[in-house]
Amino acid sequence: MSWFDKLERKIGKYAIPNLMYYIIAIYALGFVISVFAPGVYNAYLSLNAAAILHGQIWRIFTFILMPPSTSFLFLFFVLYFYYMIGTVLERVWGAFRFNLYFFLGMLLHVIAALVIYAIWGMNFSMGTYYMNLALFIAFAFENPDTEILLFFILPIKIKWLAYLDMAIFGITIIGGYAVTILPTNIVYGLIQLGLIPVPFPVSMCYATATAALISMANFLFFMAVYHKHRRYASATQKNFRKAVKTAKKAEKNRQTGKKPSFNEKFYNANSTKSTWDSANQPFHKLTPGGTKHKCAVCGRTENDGDDLIFRYCSKCNGNMEYCQDHLYTHIHVTK
Repeated sequence: MSWFDKLERKIGKYAIPNLMYYIIAIYALGFVISVFAPGVYNAYLSLNAAAILHGQIWRIFTFILMPPSTSFLFLFFVLYFYYMIGTVLERVWGAFRFNLYFFLGMLLHVIAALVIYAIWGMNFSMGTYYMNLALFIAFAFENPDTEILLFFILPIKIKWLAYLDMAIFGITIIGGYAVTILPTNIVYGLIQLGLIPVPFPVSMCYATATAALISMANFLFFMAVYHKHRRYASATQKNFRKAVKTAKKAEKNRQTGKKPSFNEKFYNANSTKSTWDSANQPFHKLTPGGTKHKCAVCGRTENDGDDLIFRYCSKCNGNMEYCQDHLYTHIHVTK
């Protein structure tokens, strides 16, 4: 058992289930405050390092009241999108891991603000942008093939948007730290793209790069630690995937007239616990009488074992029936 699992066993009971419900409610409350009392957030609730060091500790928590959007129409879609992302991540990771990921992101935001204040003496304005970006990239990392409608029109896989965000994120860090050695035209281009802040003091560029690097470290840390110790596929799942892969190769060889390789034949014979010849034959004709089910490859029936499962293959002609060992490994009958 890894230290990550041990930590979950000790304090996992304190995790907040359905955390995204509360986060979305906090964002909605922050939007109401920004509309009816626009100066309250910056004066009393924002992440202000100097105010925190002077005793206003509540800012460590209240800075997440900043909503991801200040447009009323756009806010509805943004909140729904982040609600979907958070609930999916919680289902995949579990409540404890999702809680740890989110609250670690909050802590790193506070640390980034304090580091910037200590080094450059500025109260760097940090809202919830990087926290939401970390949620989005983590979701894309776990569900890369999920499709969304870009501009509500164009279908695109979410991994491509994540790659774009990560590229912008990397340019922000590298460009911020290397701003004094970059050519003038490149610096001007980064300013036009909004990747380098304006006005243009060097300390502000360093602060922006530092904020991006520290506040997004939870994604790098969590992905490295969690995915190193996460529970991988079981032996049954691995065998199923291997069987599907072997069946696709066999089908491709049949269509092209190529003989199956030795490894494919050996895997089929070994996995079916049958003879070499019977395991690697496409099928044999069924003989009527006596049984209700019969595998078209190995010939086993329900009388050969109570644990046998038989299914018909939708890709084979002639209502071919197979046992669970050959359902995904047989060569499809097309004639």
